[in-house]
Amino acid sequence: MLAYIIRRLLLIIPTLFGILLINFLIIQAAPGGPVEQMVAKLEGFEGATSRISGSAEGEVASGSNYRGAQGLDPDIIAEIERMYGFDKPPHERFWLMIKGYMTFDFGDSFFRDASVIDLIIEKMPVSISLGLWTTVLTYLISIPLGIRKAITHGSAFDVWTSSLIIVGYAIPGFLLAILLIVLFAGGSYFDWFPLRGLTSNNFEELDTWGKIKDYLWHLVLPITAMVIGSFATLTMLTKNCFLDEIGKQYVTTAQAKGLSERRVLYGHVFRNAMLLIIAGFPSALISVFFTGALLIEVIFSLDGLGLLGFEAAINRDYPVMFGTLYIFTLLGLVVKLIGDIAYTLVDPRIDFESREG
Repeated sequence: MLAYIIRRLLLIIPTLFGILLINFLIIQAAPGGPVEQMVAKLEGFEGATSRISGSAEGEVASGSNYRGAQGLDPDIIAEIERMYGFDKPPHERFWLMIKGYMTFDFGDSFFRDASVIDLIIEKMPVSISLGLWTTVLTYLISIPLGIRKAITHGSAFDVWTSSLIIVGYAIPGFLLAILLIVLFAGGSYFDWFPLRGLTSNNFEELDTWGKIKDYLWHLVLPITAMVIGSFATLTMLTKNCFLDEIGKQYVTTAQAKGLSERRVLYGHVFRNAMLLIIAGFPSALISVFFTGALLIEVIFSLDGLGLLGFEAAINRDYPVMFGTLYIFTLLGLVVKLIGDIAYTLVDPRIDFESREG
């Protein structure tokens, strides 16, 4: 197993390189880069990137490659290119980026007065809070509920819980978030929960227990909005996995030997049924951490990594874009490796090393 882990860790390096290279090449072809945005501001078209990149008129007489830069001094254009590092050819910029990423040096944001790593660290608590609690609650609800539904398949409990799950799954998370605000955050009815932020303004003045309560109170609505829609898939997956295993011959044999239902279920079925659930854990975790919470962050004014990456893409803030992409990809690959290791803990019969050999 150790040799397999080492090979997987080494495989992370070319995987990261390939992902960064593909995205770097795509970005080179995308219109409306940071230089064009700065040209737009100088020309008085604040936020008019689409006009610059899409306009077919107004090439600079001095030979500038940037549309919309009518009448700008070529020296100003050259200075803007130098400021953003675009005075170097693409392959040199990519190599400098890779060298920096080897030491986790992501450079500075183009449009924020901060380094990329400081921005990521600043936004990380929000994403960790949303992702961690959503994942924990989803699994704590979905797995026991899925097992119960499998045991009572076809019963009244199974039918009405399935109905509730379908309804919850059908409601988009952002729409449910708005509904929760209207109902419970002073929108039209009750003013029970705070509307924005992860903590209150007087958070630092509270004692330890007060800080914990304040932090959890702020998380109730956004976590509820995320969990309601996310646990449906996992619940049905758990139910179907257990139903599939319960119908197999080894379960009948165990029951014939006189083993109790609980012993059969958790001593034999559980280990085999959980394999598919563990397989989907890495992608589900990364999705909740960094992408699934984007609209929730916007609605509840939670400034996390999802919102940071989205704003960076809109503003063409390339250092932030590639820095967050690097972090997301690295974490995804590491969590995937942890998922494979969890396979062997759940079912020791699985041996990735001998299978590769």
